[in-house]
Amino acid sequence: MTSNQFDRYAIRCLSSSSMPGPLHHPGYEDNKLQRVSKLLQCRDVQASVLLGLMGEPEQYSYPSIFIYGHRATGKSHVIHTLLKELELPYATLTCVECVSLGLLFEQILLSLFGPDSATLLSRSPSLSDFVRVYKQLCAQNSVKQTKYIVLDRAELLRDMEANLLPAFLRLQELVEDNVTVILLSEIVWDKFRPNTGCFEPLLLHFPDYSKDQLQQILSEDSHPSYSSELYSAFINILLGVFYSVCRDLRELRHLAALNFSKFVEPLENGKVTESETHKLWRNIEPHLKKAMQTVYLREVSSVQWEQHQQMAEKEAGAVRGLSAHGHVELPYYSKFLLIAAYLASYNPARTDRRFFLKHHGKIKKTNFLKKHEKTSNHLLGPKPFPLDRLLAIFYSVVDSRVAPTASVFSQISSLVTLQLLSQVGHDDQLDAPKYKCAVSLDFIQAISRTVSFDIVKYLYDFL
Repeated sequence: MTSNQFDRYAIRCLSSSSMPGPLHHPGYEDNKLQRVSKLLQCRDVQASVLLGLMGEPEQYSYPSIFIYGHRATGKSHVIHTLLKELELPYATLTCVECVSLGLLFEQILLSLFGPDSATLLSRSPSLSDFVRVYKQLCAQNSVKQTKYIVLDRAELLRDMEANLLPAFLRLQELVEDNVTVILLSEIVWDKFRPNTGCFEPLLLHFPDYSKDQLQQILSEDSHPSYSSELYSAFINILLGVFYSVCRDLRELRHLAALNFSKFVEPLENGKVTESETHKLWRNIEPHLKKAMQTVYLREVSSVQWEQHQQMAEKEAGAVRGLSAHGHVELPYYSKFLLIAAYLASYNPARTDRRFFLKHHGKIKKTNFLKKHEKTSNHLLGPKPFPLDRLLAIFYSVVDSRVAPTASVFSQISSLVTLQLLSQVGHDDQLDAPKYKCAVSLDFIQAISRTVSFDIVKYLYDFL
């Protein structure tokens, strides 16, 4: 099966994903496949495509497969469940943990050939050393099943030796063995491919979970002390609030665990019954909206953050300046990202030193005012800015408030989706994307007040 044939086959399978059926394959026992189906919720279609590609255990498979999709879309879970439950020989490792080529090769050999295999490698093995040792171990091993090497976070291979990624893509040919390399990444192949060219792997995309699929998966984590119907109703409420800004399964699961105790608080106090879901909704809704500021923020719990916010400012003044139509709930870091984007759009780049660099000395506005800047930047409209400038301003304005450990890039994408930021330029400019801020001065002032940030002090037009 060629790469183009497989892509067409995958499209046909994925287009029929509305009614996925149980897994079937003549090379594997039905009870194992049924167990796999139960473990792979909402990913039956992708599992079926992989099974069809892998074939029977002793059949030669395609040399390399590239699986891509956003984080928490089930890539690692699906492939690991298939290989483990079907009892196939495999090696799985995360490229983040492999800080050297020697460690990478050693982990592969240990997983495929046992604890003594890595001793055959030299102290600082090269790619040719790995291929030689692999061939030597294959000659001593009578196993004819397809071996699988799973490399998670595979984009990090591009930072290693230039010949490593092309070699893994055609490892089956180099070692003359029935082995398939599976690469897992969040980056699409068109932006992953080496400039020098390489063997083209088969591509398989894992799409984001839909709202209904997230509802189904999260509802399985029901609390043992309460009915599954009650927990499903709670998940429905949670997704209604958070789905527009966060579709990460792991983060949503974390938020559900944090906030369920608040949801059932009226039940524990005997004020309502499980059937009175509308009263439970009224109780939890304001708490969930406040908890949106803790999305991707793991240093404090939602309750601790809410208490801190109540001490810092009054709820009534938090959204002053926003109409009911223009009001939008944003996570804590997203507010600072939007503030940084506004400053980058309306301040000249050469003024960043004045506003954001400590000990910059006294710099008067007249010293760097040019003739063409006599017109207000707010009248000229927002100007595009590169991503690195946005991040530099963001880390400067966050400062010591909270350690910036959030998933910043995913929140930038969410701001673009919400049309608070607009991306300019071509989509293939992965190394230097540019953005514009698309909100008004009144809007950003209201957002700034919710985080106690005086944005006017940092605007060039108001000096």
